[in-house]
Amino acid sequence: MEGLVNRLATLRERLEPGMDRREFLRTLATGGYAVGLAHFLGVEDFLAADDGEVPVVTALVREDPDDPSSLVERTRSVPAEWYAAVEKALELNELMARVAFTGYLGSAVVPGEYSSGAASVSVGISTEGQSIPEMIEEFAGEVSIDTERIIRVESIDDDPGFAEPRAVDDLSGGDAPSGFVCETPSSMATLAPALYHPEADGPFFVTAEHAFKGTSNPEGDLLRLPTESGETFDLGNVAHVHPVEDIVAAEPSGQVRPSSRIAGRSSVRVRGQYTRFGLADLIARGEELEKVGALTGHTVGQIQGIDAVTCFTDDFCRRGQIRWGGEMDLTDGDSGSVSFHPDPAGEEDDVLVAGFNNARTWWPGQSYVWGVSAYKLTDEYGYHF
Repeated sequence: MEGLVNRLATLRERLEPGMDRREFLRTLATGGYAVGLAHFLGVEDFLAADDGEVPVVTALVREDPDDPSSLVERTRSVPAEWYAAVEKALELNELMARVAFTGYLGSAVVPGEYSSGAASVSVGISTEGQSIPEMIEEFAGEVSIDTERIIRVESIDDDPGFAEPRAVDDLSGGDAPSGFVCETPSSMATLAPALYHPEADGPFFVTAEHAFKGTSNPEGDLLRLPTESGETFDLGNVAHVHPVEDIVAAEPSGQVRPSSRIAGRSSVRVRGQYTRFGLADLIARGEELEKVGALTGHTVGQIQGIDAVTCFTDDFCRRGQIRWGGEMDLTDGDSGSVSFHPDPAGEEDDVLVAGFNNARTWWPGQSYVWGVSAYKLTDEYGYHF
């Protein structure tokens, strides 16, 4: 592993944004690498650089808002120097997760502003853990590593206090908008927007897997939707369970339909989702994310890290996570909601999903909401909004 790390670091230093294909291939050849390694290194887009810029895919967006299968890629040109820094930070973050050195509890990539041409990696280490291994620091090069010591504490139950869950008040159209409370056999959560899969006949109802307490596998369990009038509708039975990503997908029973609407202070329409570099772009431009939870309602907060690895809570690590906002932006009952941002090229009420909200920090020294990114679900399972 250490030999590969050193070779990649050496090659990276010899690659320059804007170099033409001949120069690039010559650099690979003289370094003894196969051309196919270009994809692993994340430098293919270097070859398309023009005037110091690189095109990146920032979102998957429905060309026809009413047709979830009409997804198209949206691109944006970003500074090549910044792109290279973010790619290197992503590689470094992946290396840390693979090595999983003693005391490693998680990490996240934090892109800088475009003008900085930089990115860093935030790393959480237990108080009993060692320092960052020398080989990782050597591979990091100019990527800054921000280390935080974390005191391990047991998970706590949030106390929503006087807050009452937001129950849907109007199902006259037959669609169940997200942002309202849904019920499992043992608990409650927030209903997410409709989630699609190319091999499924229609959309799924989705919420947090951990809301199905007391069962090792909630497949087949019923998901229900209470209303303000006291009536409760059956949404459907859980068909797909993804405990590591902390989501379940339920097939509609036919009483009501999944909706791409999020009901907050106003109703917004999900038009698609952000990619990994779409989230990096939002951070670089200082943009914020929003969410609508069944308990805390509508909140807004800064993105704190992308492509995060979270190993705080279980005997496994969760990857492809997003960190945003603060610990006050989520409480019990909000899990299953989504983080989103206005679609800059859509209609006034169009939004793009960033990811699911599954939990918040409860350990001292850090404050954010975390959950699985939308792009991770697409890459891993094919789901999309």
